Amino acid sequence: MSKKYTVTAALIYANGPIHIGHLAGCYVPADIYVRYLRAKGANVAFVSGTDEHGVPITIRAKKEGITPQEVVDKYYAQIKQSFADFGISFDVYSRTSLPVHHSTSQEFFKTIYDKDGFVEETSEQYYDEVAQQFLADRYIVGTCPVCANPNAYGDQCERCGTALSPMELKEPHSTLSGSKPVLKSTKNWYLPLDKMQPDVEKYVGSHTEWKTNVFGQCQSWLKEGLRPRAMTRDLDWGIKVPIADTDGKVLYVWFEAPIGYISATKDWLIQQNGTDAGWESWWKKSDNEDTKLIHFIGKDNIVFHCIIFPATLMAMGGEYLLPDNVPANEFMNLEGDKISTSRNWAVWLHEYLEELPDKQDVLRYVLTANAPETKDSEFTWKDFQTRNNSELVAIYGNFVNRAVVLTHKYCNGSVPALGELTDFDRDTLASLAELPVKIGEALENYRFREGLALLMDLARLGNKYLAETQPWQVIKTDAERVNTIMHIALQIAANLAIVSEPFLPFTAQKLRNQLSLTHQQWSDAGRSDLLSVGQAIGEAFLLFEKIEDSVIEKQVQKLHDAKKMNELATKTVPELKPTIQFDDFAKLDLRIGTILEAERVPKSDKLLKFLVDDGFEKRTILSGIAKHFSPEEMIGRQVTFIANLAPRKIMGQESNGMILMAEDRDGSLSLLQPHKEVWAGASIS
Repeated sequence: MSKKYTVTAALIYANGPIHIGHLAGCYVPADIYVRYLRAKGANVAFVSGTDEHGVPITIRAKKEGITPQEVVDKYYAQIKQSFADFGISFDVYSRTSLPVHHSTSQEFFKTIYDKDGFVEETSEQYYDEVAQQFLADRYIVGTCPVCANPNAYGDQCERCGTALSPMELKEPHSTLSGSKPVLKSTKNWYLPLDKMQPDVEKYVGSHTEWKTNVFGQCQSWLKEGLRPRAMTRDLDWGIKVPIADTDGKVLYVWFEAPIGYISATKDWLIQQNGTDAGWESWWKKSDNEDTKLIHFIGKDNIVFHCIIFPATLMAMGGEYLLPDNVPANEFMNLEGDKISTSRNWAVWLHEYLEELPDKQDVLRYVLTANAPETKDSEFTWKDFQTRNNSELVAIYGNFVNRAVVLTHKYCNGSVPALGELTDFDRDTLASLAELPVKIGEALENYRFREGLALLMDLARLGNKYLAETQPWQVIKTDAERVNTIMHIALQIAANLAIVSEPFLPFTAQKLRNQLSLTHQQWSDAGRSDLLSVGQAIGEAFLLFEKIEDSVIEKQVQKLHDAKKMNELATKTVPELKPTIQFDDFAKLDLRIGTILEAERVPKSDKLLKFLVDDGFEKRTILSGIAKHFSPEEMIGRQVTFIANLAPRKIMGQESNGMILMAEDRDGSLSLLQPHKEVWAGASIS
C-alpha cells in the first residue's frame, strides 16, 4: 500500500496582505512539514488558496469603494506572489472564486440536500433596517458574553477565541449603518450537528494524540453540546445556493471554504493535465493507497476544521478521508501588542521582502524559533536582530565559512582524504548520525521549534569540532591529520545542507551548490560519506550577514509611525456641545485683530503673550499655543478672538480675550483667519 499526504494550509481571506502572524501560525510550519516529507521521498499534495467570499471581502470593498471582485483579484495576486517569493512550496495556490470551486461546493450542498442531510428552518435573523439587508455574522459587532470584548463579531470573539452566534452578543449593532439590528424571519438550511454529535465525538476521541490546545478546544465544544448551524446565508456575494427559490442566498463561507481544499486539488490537476481526474485519490479512502489528510491552521479556526468540516464530510457518506491531524498554533503578538490588520500593527510580508531583500530564511528562522506552538508568542525586531547575529551568523554561518575557508587554505579547495580516526572523531561522527534522526522525529510530531534547535545543534557540533581539533595549529606539524579534520568538517556541512532544507530552503540550496551536493535526500542525512574525496568545494561566501542597529530602528519606527497614523485616522470628531439659543450666541463678540507684539511668558512652556490691535485700542491676550507657534511667526498675523470675554489672571498676568484655534486629528493647531486681510476690529457675524 503506497503512502500519500494531502497537506493543507488554511485559506486566507483575500481582503488584505499577509503578515507574520499568518506565517508563524500556519504557513511556515506547514511548509517545513511538506519539505520534510518531500525530502523523504513522500508523495505530497500541498494545497491552499484565498477565501474570497467572506464578509471581510465585502467590508473591504465598501471601504475602498470598489467591487468585491476587484478586491479579491488585487489581493490574490499580491498574496500569491508574496508566498512564492518567500519560498512557501505550494503545489497549487488556488482561489474560491474559480468556477471549479463554485461547482464543487454546490455539488457538496446538493448531495447532502438530496440525502436529507440538512434541516430547513425559518428563523429570526438580524436585519439592518437602514441598510435594508440581513446581516451576516461579521456584519454584527457587540460585546462578547465571555470576555466582555466590546468589538466581538457575530461568529467569533477575536480576543478570547470563543465561537459565537449573533444572538449571544450583548448590545449588538450593525457595521453597515451602526444601527441596532432588528429580528426578521428568513429561511435557511442547517447542518444538524446536534444529531451528528455521537459520530463527531467518536472521531475526535480517536485522536488523543492531537496537540493539547486542539483536542481541548474540541472537547470543550462537545461538552457544551453541538447545535445546528446554518449552512446558508442571506447575502449577495458568494456561491449561490443550488436549489430552487433561493434568490439572495449563498453558501455559508465556513461550509464552502474548507471544500476549497478539494477544489484546489482539482485546480492543481487541471493545471497539470487539463483534467481533474485523480483528485479522489487525495481525498477519498482507498484499499490501494494510505493517504493522510493534515490541516495546518491558526487556533481561531480549530472548530471549523475539527468539527464542522469533518461533519460535512461525514454527511457526504463514508468515503471521504477525515483529518488525521490538525496541528494548530496559537497567536503571535508583535512588539508587546496583538497583531491587528485594522490598526496596521503588523509586519507585512510583501514589505519585508522589499525592505530586507534576500533575508527570507532569516524570517523563517525567527518565526520558527518563536513559533506559538503551545501558547501565544511574540515577535520583536530586537530578537530578530539578535537571533540573526548571534545564531545564524555566529553559529551556522561561522561554521560553514570556516570549513570552506580552511579547505581552500589547507586542502587546495577539494575534499581531502580521510585518515586515521581519533576517539573524538568517532564521537563526533556518532553525534552526526544521531541528530538527523532526532530532527526527523521532531518534525513527524509537529515540534518544529525542537527540530530547529536540533538543526542548530548540528551547526554547533561543527563549530565545536573545529575549535577542539584546531587545524590551524595542527597544520604546522601534521598535514595528514588536517586532511582528516577537514574531511569530517565538510561532511558535517553537507549534512547541514540536507537537514536545513525544510527550515532554511534558500540557504540549503546555496550550501548544496557550494559543496556540489546534488542528489542526496533526507535518508542520506547522518552519513559521513556524502562528499567524495577530491570533490571540488566552491569559494567561501557569507551565508548570513550581520544586521545593524539602524536597520532595526527603521523597522521599529515604521511600526510606531503606522500606529500613530492609524490612531489619527480613527480619531473621531468631538461630540457636539448642548444646543444653545441664538440669543446666547449673539452675546459673543467675535472680532478680527492684528498681532503687533509677541513674546513667551516666563516660567511657562505653553503660554505666549500677545499685544493685539482690536481696532479701538491695543489689548493683551495670553494664549496656550507656544508648542505650536513661535512668537516671531505670529507677529503681523490676523487672528480671530473673543473680544468681550471677562479679563482673567493667568500666571499673574491679565488676559483680555481668547484667540480661537482649530485642533486637527494629531493635536496640531491652526489659526482661524479671514481669507484676505481685513481691518483690525472687523466683527464676525
